[in-house]
Amino acid sequence: MEMESRRIRYIAEAGVIAAVYTAVTMIFAPISFGQSGIDVRISEALTVLPMFTPAAVPGLTIGCVLSNCIGGGVILDVIFGSAATLIGAVGTRMLRKKRYLAPIPPVVSNTLIVPFILRHAYGVNLPIPLLMLSVGIGEAISAYGLGQLLITALNPRRKALFGEENS
Repeated sequence: MEMESRRIRYIAEAGVIAAVYTAVTMIFAPISFGQSGIDVRISEALTVLPMFTPAAVPGLTIGCVLSNCIGGGVILDVIFGSAATLIGAVGTRMLRKKRYLAPIPPVVSNTLIVPFILRHAYGVNLPIPLLMLSVGIGEAISAYGLGQLLITALNPRRKALFGEENS
């Protein structure tokens, strides 16, 4: 029964994280889908959640897939944008004990992948290095700026929210 309870909790956490990521992305849609290369996806602040629970990895990935589909993303964006989120989430989980390093993987994965999506899927005609700079700045604002605030808010409630085994 204990194993079944953990599995249900994992699925529930992943589902809530996916729903929150999607809702926040849609609420801030005008700045979440900047096909000009200028975007700050506020929901990317949630990319720090793998520090607290492994359920955040699928939760963030599913949330990104849903957001990109609902937001009218083309298939390349849905696939590769979501892959960037997955890679970043796995990296954050691996660095979960290092508060100030944990946001690096989502910043790096999005900086390296999203500019090519903007260029090839949406036809943004800016140099890739400029797109990388723009995407990297937006992701750093979300993952580091807002993400660190989220970590500060969640840390005191870590065990109550995510359980003893995830801390």
